[in-house]
Amino acid sequence: MGLKEKDEHIALLLKRIPESPGVYQYFDQDGQIIYVGKAKNLHRRVNSYFNKDHQSSKTRQLVAHIADIRYVVVDSEQDAFLLENNLIKQYQPHYNILLKDGKSYPSICITKEPYPRIFKTRTINKKAGEYYGPYTFGYTVDTVLELIHKIYPIRTCNIPLSRDSIEKNKIRVCLKYHLHNCCGICEMRPGSEHYAEWIDQARKLIKGDAHDIGRQLEEEMLMKSAELKFEEAAEIKRKLELLEQFKSKTIITNSSARDVDVFGYDEQDDRVYISMLHVHNGCIVQGQTIEYRRKMEEDKEELLAMGMMELRSQLESTTQDVIVPFIPEVFDEKLHVYIATAGDRKKLLDLAMQNVRQYKMDRLKQEDKLNPEQRGVRILTELQQMMGLPTLPRWIDCFDNSNIQGTNAVAGCVVYRMAKPSKSDYKKFEIKTVEGADDYASMREVVRRRYQHLIDEGGQMPDLIIADGGLGQMHAIREAVEDQLGLHIPIAGLKKNDKHRTQTLLYGFPPAEISMPVTSEVFRLLTAIQDEVHRFAISYHKAKRSKAQIHSQLDDLQGVGEITKHKILTHFGSVKRAKSASLDEWKELLGNRRGSIIYEQIQAKISL
Repeated sequence: MGLKEKDEHIALLLKRIPESPGVYQYFDQDGQIIYVGKAKNLHRRVNSYFNKDHQSSKTRQLVAHIADIRYVVVDSEQDAFLLENNLIKQYQPHYNILLKDGKSYPSICITKEPYPRIFKTRTINKKAGEYYGPYTFGYTVDTVLELIHKIYPIRTCNIPLSRDSIEKNKIRVCLKYHLHNCCGICEMRPGSEHYAEWIDQARKLIKGDAHDIGRQLEEEMLMKSAELKFEEAAEIKRKLELLEQFKSKTIITNSSARDVDVFGYDEQDDRVYISMLHVHNGCIVQGQTIEYRRKMEEDKEELLAMGMMELRSQLESTTQDVIVPFIPEVFDEKLHVYIATAGDRKKLLDLAMQNVRQYKMDRLKQEDKLNPEQRGVRILTELQQMMGLPTLPRWIDCFDNSNIQGTNAVAGCVVYRMAKPSKSDYKKFEIKTVEGADDYASMREVVRRRYQHLIDEGGQMPDLIIADGGLGQMHAIREAVEDQLGLHIPIAGLKKNDKHRTQTLLYGFPPAEISMPVTSEVFRLLTAIQDEVHRFAISYHKAKRSKAQIHSQLDDLQGVGEITKHKILTHFGSVKRAKSASLDEWKELLGNRRGSIIYEQIQAKISL
């Protein structure tokens, strides 16, 4: 992409970014994430990078390398905060220097020891413990941990405590035991036999299942109040308030209990848009939107079911809880499907709907304003990089055969120039040298004829040849192009799945499989080429078969074309009536000379 094209592309993106809180991602020319940021107002923040001169050389360098912009809309600044951190940790962008120093939001760890400890940490080692979080604000973690240790007298020391050391009395209780902040597990003091139970209850508290704990605190508060211990009752009340604050409802929860997929749905004419937000361990960690084009009158329930299956596969989600705007036509029986009407689920659904609507608006604006030639260059550049082609595939040929048990065998070649069909360059081929239904031999014939003609004419060769089928057709094309004609043109194939839908792109010998997201523009281009060559070959085959079925004996007469045949049949009504007509009638219909010639032929050659 040239500098002018890049500037035009960025300018178009800047216009459509919404004025909503969210996270934005900057990509370089190679499609790599180079920066992730958060904003209360995405439109204002992202535009600020390009609308003023920056004193910082780092910022100027960053802006110079930005080739593409993507973003995710969220509901609040706190949500953007968490999502930004997750993306930075996942992709480690080059320009996020301040956030690449190992710091992260704190989590709560429950160690995998015989007598576990519970503490705050920024280091994750899943072999050593189970983790809950991360938490946006450190005071939330401190409050929860303080509450846990106030309710449950579990140990806080980091002594490697084991059953053997306890039995041998190698460790003595410390000051915390005497202050009633520890149960004295190191000496198995009375009450410590409930240690495992306390850990389980603490785990429930961390997960947000605090109803029983809250009820217990309320009872204790009332009891202290009844005993006129108002200071202790006030302290318990403060802890209750902190607990409720921790449990307060947010779009992105801080509880590991939340693991759910949320789907949004919208449509425009024949286009359907489906988005998915994957919430894991209380955070939105993934988001994706796909677009379907209606070809038939599929209902929205069917399309939502397809979108759910596709998106869950793409994002490799295994969670069993999903939130949807309406019940899909079919879904995995193991899934727990909810239609959100209130509470946290409704807030998450609203956020998914907000994202899918924004995506739809962006797509419509993009197609209205985007320069078609620029779009073609971008798609073909992506295809070139994906396949490792030596040149940009400006000219693509795609071949397909069509026959019914070897009869009326034909083939078609469609030509795409700059990612657009060039119908004036399409070629039809009637199979001449192959007997029966041999697709590979037919492919060799038409490919050889196609490029031998270009060689004879001194014409230019395509940049890429695509076979509508897989490996077999690719080999047939290679034999014709390389072995018979001595040409070197990149050859690809389109592999289909069990449902006869395009699945992967094949390239090279032996071929490598190149996977493509179904939402990518390259995938849409290749499927469009495949659909077009199939349509073109089938149309030619149907026309040839139809012509064979309506063949008339008049077609065998010299000087009788379609127009003359139509004129004869219209006048006489049938071949039988035409043969019985007099010479004078023929002369009157076609003139003296032509009428006489055709009259003599029809009398001599046509038998009834």
